[in-house]
Amino acid sequence: MATGAGAGATRRAAAVRAVPRSARPTQARNTTPRPGRWQFWIDRGGTFTDVVAVEDESGCFETLKLLSENPESYDDAAVEGIRRVLGLCQNDPIPAQSVSCVKMGTTVATNALLERKGEAKTLFVCTKGFRDVLKIGYQNRPKIFDRNIRKPDVLYSECYECDERVSVDGEVLRELDEEAVRRDLAAFKHEGGYDCCAIALLHGYRHTSHEERVGAIARELGYSQVSVSHETVPLVKLVGRGDTTVVDAYLSPILRRYVDKVERELPEGCDLQFMQSNGGLTSSRAFRGKDAILSGPAGGIVACAKTASECGHPKIVTFDMGGTSTDVAHYDAALGYERTYESVVAGVRVRAPMMDIHTVASGGGSVCRFDGNRFRVGPQSAGADPGPCSYRKGGPLTITDCNVMCGKIVPELFPSVFGPDQNEPLDAEAVTRKFRDLADEASALAGREMTPQECAQGFLSVAVDQMALAIKKISVQRGYDVTRGYTLLCFGGAGGQHACLVAQSLGIAKVFVHPLSGVLSAYGMGLADVIALKERTVEVPLSDGTFKDCALGPLEQLEREALGAVREQRPDADEAAVSLIRRLMVRYAGTDTAMALGCARGRTAGEVARDFHEAHRGQFGFALEGREVIVDTATVEAVWAGGGFSPAAAAAAAAAGG
Repeated sequence: MATGAGAGATRRAAAVRAVPRSARPTQARNTTPRPGRWQFWIDRGGTFTDVVAVEDESGCFETLKLLSENPESYDDAAVEGIRRVLGLCQNDPIPAQSVSCVKMGTTVATNALLERKGEAKTLFVCTKGFRDVLKIGYQNRPKIFDRNIRKPDVLYSECYECDERVSVDGEVLRELDEEAVRRDLAAFKHEGGYDCCAIALLHGYRHTSHEERVGAIARELGYSQVSVSHETVPLVKLVGRGDTTVVDAYLSPILRRYVDKVERELPEGCDLQFMQSNGGLTSSRAFRGKDAILSGPAGGIVACAKTASECGHPKIVTFDMGGTSTDVAHYDAALGYERTYESVVAGVRVRAPMMDIHTVASGGGSVCRFDGNRFRVGPQSAGADPGPCSYRKGGPLTITDCNVMCGKIVPELFPSVFGPDQNEPLDAEAVTRKFRDLADEASALAGREMTPQECAQGFLSVAVDQMALAIKKISVQRGYDVTRGYTLLCFGGAGGQHACLVAQSLGIAKVFVHPLSGVLSAYGMGLADVIALKERTVEVPLSDGTFKDCALGPLEQLEREALGAVREQRPDADEAAVSLIRRLMVRYAGTDTAMALGCARGRTAGEVARDFHEAHRGQFGFALEGREVIVDTATVEAVWAGGGFSPAAAAAAAAAGG
């Protein structure tokens, strides 16, 4: 089994600066920050925050890893990482001349959604008679034999029904009662304490006048967050559109508070950009809740795609094992990024472009326990606080501790950043004690003697099986034979410890380990492009008669919108340097499965239909060539690569620095 970075990659890893608190000044102010002007690429994960810093002129290249939550030592890990690289004290202001830009991915929105810690009082505004539409949903029954079905709670806390109605053809069946809307929304705000609302009216994606008027009234009344469905997700299907609008309203306030907190610590006017779920960067002003759910993992996919292709690995399975979970994805350079346009995240339907990433709760911090019958790994995680047992905070046994027990992690070679003063090594003795107790319990029930090492290895086997199953779901189950021509690209803090076991389980012959694999998601922030993605429902039959006006027409309009969005974020962007990727989502009449097809200028309806039949046959094994074909959605992606590093340039910087 081959491992390594491959041709053209970095010859040596950048030095990892794990600076204990006691090793840097805490009393005297450092008035002479480190010279140079730096770019900071940051991935704020659930357990660790990774920082990659590059000095613009010299190419000096450094990496840093901090606990995401460490309230005894600092308020925010991302800002603390910037200060440590610059040699500043904890509360020192960050000089404007020291920071070129900050590109960041964050799990703030993800964690808020998973833990239901978004805006507690979110008001959902809908058409009268549809107050329960999001609770009812699509009436899916994923566990058909379950006698105790527990539906996830909706994110909004109250629903207001507008007395209005517009038909699918745009006929106003009932005029909007603006006086009643103003009176009732004012009562919700002043008496109910609501400051955040999501508006999704029937057929509002196409006929927007009523939504526009309700949204304007809410803003006039002083609602700080107003998410309107035709602006948030202008697509057909009330359930998915409504859920996504509610998600945006629910997450955007907490996301905005975090962005504001970071901006206050940075110099005024600092170029702060955030990674979106679709794999592109956006300005801090345009960063919204619905686009932030996979902000961190998306950076890893970008880095994998760009570095693997350069190093001669066009077909890869990405394997990102962090502290809380493992993210896996499929990438083929010939096909580009795989995105999903409708997902279920934490029990909530989200219709927004996202990297197609499958997550399983097996990370370095996944809790290992014996339930009296078998070994279990996850889904609970020890997180950063208290962290694994070996972190000296009284945490439970985790996958990290299993590797300590088996000798795969050597405390003497691990950064000594634990304990009250962050200067002690991993606590191997505590791990051994806990595994000895667990082995005694398991031995008594199993009827045979089990050693602590056997127990640790058993937990590792369970974790490897869970991760291999996740990879099969995004590869083998979709018709990709990973045993032929594929490379497992492993990264994340815990990826290297398990990559060969996972590859062996799947029959993958090659493992690609980038020198910066421990901070690859942060590295991807620097390689990413600025992306604006616009989409619109079309819903017309694919024919020569409708293709020009009803399919190509919306694409032209979306091109202008996407270009405008890029120019608004990056006024310095040369329009000639912005590439436009046009796609049509196409499906058979009477089905719900739409496939994304490229639609470059000059394409005809017949060519799009032929490509669709071929793509459908390739993925599902059959094509219904006699069935009517529907153009479901038009999408345009505007990509500006002017602000991103190339993998070759970044690799050269890494080889020269640190």
